[in-house]
Amino acid sequence: MVISNLQSPISIGVLGGTFDPPHNGHLLIAREALTQLGLTQVLFAPTRQPPHKNAPEHTDIEHRLEMVRLAIAPYPQFVLSRVDVDRAGPTYTVDTMRLLREQFGEKVELFFIMGMDSLASILTWRTPEKLIQSCRLAVFPRPGFAANLDQLEKQIPGLHARVVFLQSPALDIAASDLQKRVRARQSIAHLVPEVVVRYIAEHKLYLNA
Repeated sequence: MVISNLQSPISIGVLGGTFDPPHNGHLLIAREALTQLGLTQVLFAPTRQPPHKNAPEHTDIEHRLEMVRLAIAPYPQFVLSRVDVDRAGPTYTVDTMRLLREQFGEKVELFFIMGMDSLASILTWRTPEKLIQSCRLAVFPRPGFAANLDQLEKQIPGLHARVVFLQSPALDIAASDLQKRVRARQSIAHLVPEVVVRYIAEHKLYLNA
């Protein structure tokens, strides 16, 4: 991550996930966050090991990193981050953002980009009260999900002031559905950047259940 050429004030969005594979929905969310928040950069931070005990096995992290690199290459303000790759153990968002806060310092405004489904379940996250101390939450709508911010505020004091709601066209793409389409020899060209489609085919990803 290089920010030496950026002008002050600096505001950075962080989009985490398994990116297995990265798809057009990820790019749309990043572009909308960049525009609506006036961000300097959006960091794409692939997760090496999700914290959920029942998390499914994911494609090798080096494949996922390369797919993200290819997907974001046309966008100079999108940057691949290894913050959740070059460390051991499961990936908790509070640790991710703490590390980024330590790296960038207090003068950089950090936004963690998330969906409404994640906000609705934030009480199940590890120490959400510490998370909102290190960043603000940029929340996109997700079909079928809603969050009662007033109720959440009672459990996480200060949350209301740390949340900003963004708008985005409905483009609900699930990586698991993309994997199923690949195994069924169905096209994903309209859902995934073409360079990623070619990479998946070249490396024969997702062909085994």
